Amino acid sequence: MQMTFRWYGDDDKVTLDQIKQIPGVTGIVSAIYDVPVGEVWPMEKIIALKKKIEDHGLSFETVESVPVHEDIKMGLPTRDRYIDNYCENLRNLSKTGIKVVCYNFMPVFDWTRSQLDYELEDGSTALIYRQETVEKMDPVKGELSLPGWDSSYTKEGLRDLLNQYKEISEEDLWNNLKYFLKKVIAVADEVSIKMAIHPDDPPWSIFGLPRIITSKENFDRLINLVDSPNNGITLCSGSLGPNPKNDIPDMIRYFGGKGRIHFAHTRNIKITGNKSFEESAHRSEDGSLDMVEIMKAYHDVGFDGPMRPDHGRMIWGETGRPGYGLYDRALGATYLNGIWESLEKQSK
Repeated sequence: MQMTFRWYGDDDKVTLDQIKQIPGVTGIVSAIYDVPVGEVWPMEKIIALKKKIEDHGLSFETVESVPVHEDIKMGLPTRDRYIDNYCENLRNLSKTGIKVVCYNFMPVFDWTRSQLDYELEDGSTALIYRQETVEKMDPVKGELSLPGWDSSYTKEGLRDLLNQYKEISEEDLWNNLKYFLKKVIAVADEVSIKMAIHPDDPPWSIFGLPRIITSKENFDRLINLVDSPNNGITLCSGSLGPNPKNDIPDMIRYFGGKGRIHFAHTRNIKITGNKSFEESAHRSEDGSLDMVEIMKAYHDVGFDGPMRPDHGRMIWGETGRPGYGLYDRALGATYLNGIWESLEKQSK
């Protein structure tokens, strides 16, 4: 297992100098953030990012993410151009030593929360999801606070996009994903890059949009769309965990045993009601997931890929990108590394 940390580039309040001081963190997960979705990332930008990271003594082998253009998800006639660009990105990334690419196939919205700064009992703030709140929201009116997408569309553009998706069923989305993967995985095989799809977060439909990467059964369907060892998953415990039917250790053993877990996001959440949860500290007792059992499952299958602590609370007065402060994620990385060290010693 390689412990990594997500970094959003020079605009990130968390610096590479700070990250390299976290015990046990050896790699950075990042991307090119100033190129429009669907376009080719210039080689010079990739090379510059890699150099900056490596100059700080950290490795850069995992990209999160290369976004999938909405035209691909909707199966529009323009999708082939964007898929060709996606394949070109994979070729360029492989030339700079990238081994894993994380992506998602969530229509319109990335991870969704009803509040980004909910105050917990200890005074820290966290991302939360309340189903009853989300049901009352109209994303076109700007009542939903999300990092990323909310500044990407005008109200008119978002309304048009949501209307287009009304004609797309879950089965249509599966067909569009298969079309995408048939072309992309062929290139991934050619350049030896592992494609790792991220589960939908949360793992159920929002605003009537189809969402399909939500469960063990659907992950299994995904890896069988194109039978290649490079067609794999990002197993995110915090995304899958809000549905208590998702047995995370079982999923790790099942897909890890098949060699299809290419990236691990490892964090805890606390279920607070039906389709409602809040993000907690990483420790097992702080949430609804048994983090020791999750790490044990990774250890049992011999997981040797990148792992990162995912969303953290804001603690000790820190401000910054919601879910991506320094302190709580650093504590999470240290906690996970401690569990791993114990498992390693017990196995000798």
